[in-house]
Amino acid sequence: MQTNPEKDTELRLKVNSETARLPWRELEKHYAQGNVVWVANELDLVEVAVRISHDDKASIAQWMGDGKVAKVSDQQALEWHTNDASLWAVVVSPFILVQQDKPTKH
Repeated sequence: MQTNPEKDTELRLKVNSETARLPWRELEKHYAQGNVVWVANELDLVEVAVRISHDDKASIAQWMGDGKVAKVSDQQALEWHTNDASLWAVVVSPFILVQQDKPTKH
């Protein structure tokens, strides 16, 4: 089945409404199960979630190849735990996508 994530406004709105800031400590058990995926700040978290929902293998492979989407590393997890970080998160079962705050532009 060919999907068209660019035009899936309904899913985009649903994903956007389900995006929330969560303390890393609440995500650690999911990380331990290997289900937490980091999304680079230059990507739109909602867009990535929509593309994963549509199984857009080409976009996902490109982002992974560019190092912009990856399973959370042990180093990231330790840093977030140490800093008591809060991250943007959204569920795309079975994964939880997370993203740090985007740097503010001065």
